[in-house]
Amino acid sequence: MVSRLIIWLRCAVSTFLLLAGVECATAAPVALKPNLQVRLVMKTTNSSGANSLRIAADPRTGQLYYLKANGDLFRVNLQAGSGTSTSTKVYGVADHGISESAQGLAIGPEGTIYVLGNSTTNNGNSTFARIMKGVPNDPGKRVWSLLAKTEAYPRSKTAFDHVCNGLVVSPDNGYLYINSGSRTDHGEVQSINGLFPNTREVGLTAKILRVPTSGSGLVLSNNLAALREQGYVYAEGTRNSFDLAFAPNGDLFGTENGPDRDMSEELNWLRPGLHYGFPWRIGGTDNPQQFANYNPATDRLLDSRFVAVQGGYYHNDPGFPVRPAELAEPVINLGPDADKYRDPADGKVKDSSATGNIMGTFTAHRSPLGLAFDTEGAMDAPYQHHGFVLSWTAGDAIGNSVAGPFADASQDLLDLELTKLGTTNYQARVSRLVSGFANPIDSEIIGNRIYVIEYSGNQGIWEITFPAAPVPTVLSGAQSQADGSFQFTITGASNQNYEISASSNLFDWFVLTNLVSTNRQFQFIDPDAGGALQRFYRTTIP
Repeated sequence: MVSRLIIWLRCAVSTFLLLAGVECATAAPVALKPNLQVRLVMKTTNSSGANSLRIAADPRTGQLYYLKANGDLFRVNLQAGSGTSTSTKVYGVADHGISESAQGLAIGPEGTIYVLGNSTTNNGNSTFARIMKGVPNDPGKRVWSLLAKTEAYPRSKTAFDHVCNGLVVSPDNGYLYINSGSRTDHGEVQSINGLFPNTREVGLTAKILRVPTSGSGLVLSNNLAALREQGYVYAEGTRNSFDLAFAPNGDLFGTENGPDRDMSEELNWLRPGLHYGFPWRIGGTDNPQQFANYNPATDRLLDSRFVAVQGGYYHNDPGFPVRPAELAEPVINLGPDADKYRDPADGKVKDSSATGNIMGTFTAHRSPLGLAFDTEGAMDAPYQHHGFVLSWTAGDAIGNSVAGPFADASQDLLDLELTKLGTTNYQARVSRLVSGFANPIDSEIIGNRIYVIEYSGNQGIWEITFPAAPVPTVLSGAQSQADGSFQFTITGASNQNYEISASSNLFDWFVLTNLVSTNRQFQFIDPDAGGALQRFYRTTIP
């Protein structure tokens, strides 16, 4: 009889509206939980004047990169201490050709870098996106080529030209997912003074697109039927999912920036072929402009401080398109945080978790961004395998004095404890973890640390350190016994639940036991090992 021992810790299974003159935090971010530490990695302001938009890590090495709006891509030289790290520009327009409205950055499992940019054409009346990929070649170098581009499509030339921005690579490295945002605030006609008559959304807008990472020179048509036929449409009815991320179980999620009406902003479980409601249903409630009797003068959710309200984009609209038959709903927020809403009946701001209101998902105008998951289970309880999301817009913590979130400070990092509701949806316990960022716009997780990059202020990169998960290891005594049993000793954390499984082929696993360790070291004996030609073992934290 041959026994082999393997033990490891396994994970359980636009332009974006950048508001000029927004009130930004000036002090350092503050941890709201005693088990978190916050430090400044570095400031990313430089002489180019371009703002920082994205941060991502090479999965092979953990090397951090950040992208600026002019297409400059920097590698972070991470050092200990506050503000002591530096960065080196490694790629720019001369390499990947993206210089105008760089919005997207992703790095695949094998180190390929994807950069997305948007360009205007037709005298500024149309736009198109390009995605360049940089495949690793010699050490530290990449070969850049065009993965895909869109056909030119009509802009609205308003603040609501969200264009293409968010990118994420599938865990199997097969596909790149792309957010193509809406060209309207809430589905109204935006014709550019008749240049594009009766035009609302078009074939390429308000969608999650998907292209194979193996592609080259792909062209995405502005014709919806053609996009569907070619398999490029993954999901529809998304207003502006500025960030996309895969959860530990492989489910894809996207944040959703809401309209200028006081409607909740969404987190969506994105699935192929589904429609997520925009512009008919936003934040789990109906857009009233689709109804024949809509009167904006009596709409208590309109705030005159917002651009779309000032522009008269909310109006009686007899030509509003017919609503699709089935619409997917956003993730439900159970509170206690980021769950304020304005009651359309009386116009008062209320707390969703206190009133029992079903809210999907976040306080209006938060602009959720920077979605990330602890896919490796590197964080200890209570954060292990959780999701995390940033919120861009400064709000009023106690009232409604600014054009932003009401009774909600925002500009923070939220913890998302997600629970799957069968095959229909998720719900989330949402808690504030860190406050006081200056328009945080993106994040990345490396091990038990989250790195947050800011758009405003000094455009800092901040490191938030979470308690690390204990990793069990073999200490000694891994051996077969005379009676045919097999034993080994593991070190871990006291009072931690461990699941021990076995396999004969490293593919098909069965659970031997669940136990709670009473000490940092514990011994396990498999009395049935003698009956197997070979047996592999693993221990996990379920």
